[in-house]
Parts: sequence; structure tokens; C-alpha cells
Amino acid sequence: MKRSKTMELGVGLFMLAGILGLVFLGLRVSGLSLALPNETFQLEANFSSIGGLKPRARVTLAGVTVGRVEVIELDTEWYDARVVMELDGQLEGQLPEDSTAAILTAGLLGEQYVGLSMGGASETLADGDILRDTQSAMVLEELIQQFVTNMIKE
Repeated sequence: MKRSKTMELGVGLFMLAGILGLVFLGLRVSGLSLALPNETFQLEANFSSIGGLKPRARVTLAGVTVGRVEVIELDTEWYDARVVMELDGQLEGQLPEDSTAAILTAGLLGEQYVGLSMGGASETLADGDILRDTQSAMVLEELIQQFVTNMIKE
């Protein structure tokens, strides 16, 4: 059977479109983006336990992704986990200073992310401020241990 140039070109374009689609999906799933970064600002929060939270994890407000976790490190003054979050610049000056941050778990696979909740104070958070009210991650092993301990006591 004779191959024509248009058939080969069509197959090549189809393969290129498939490869580009896979790259796009891979970037979306990993949380990376090729878009230029918008104006952002940073907030910090200290947690006694971060569970499986990782850099590049989502930061959400009312279920909407508003940023990413940039850095997770040990705070040697208090021996807590210090989490630095990069948030959308539109939120700067909008989050009350008594807002809370909690490490939450999404889905069956257990992806952990930071969920922000609005406070009610009149003062707002600015770039580099620290969220004081935090809730650490729930560690499944600790919950199981508490359950077993309570069962033994009864």
C-alpha cells in the first residue's frame, strides 16, 4: 500500500497533539503551571504536626485554590513546623488577622492541603505576617491508637 505525504503529515500532527495533551495533563495534575505568576504575597503559619503536607500543596479559601505551600521547615525557636504559603495578591489586605489555617485531607488518596477560614477582625494580614490560629493535621495512626486505648479501658 502506498503512503501519501498528507497521510504521514496527518499522523505526525495527531501524535504531536497527543504528546502536547499529555504534557498539559501532567502539568495540571502536578500543580505546576506555564502561566506567568500573578502578583502574590506570603503568609506564615506554625503547626505542631503537618502530617503528609508537602511543598506545592494547595492553599484554599472556601474550597477555591488561592495559593500554594512554598516552604516547610522546622522553627528552631518553638520546634514546630513553619509553613510559608504564597497566596494570590488580590487577597492581600483582605484576610482578617484572626483567620485560621488548618491542614485538611482531600479525597481517598489522602492529599493534604491548607484550608484557610476567614476571621472577623477589622485588622488584616499583610505580606510576611503570621497566622496565629492553626489546626494541625490529623494523623490516622494517632486516631487508631486513641480508639484502641479507649477500647482497652472499657
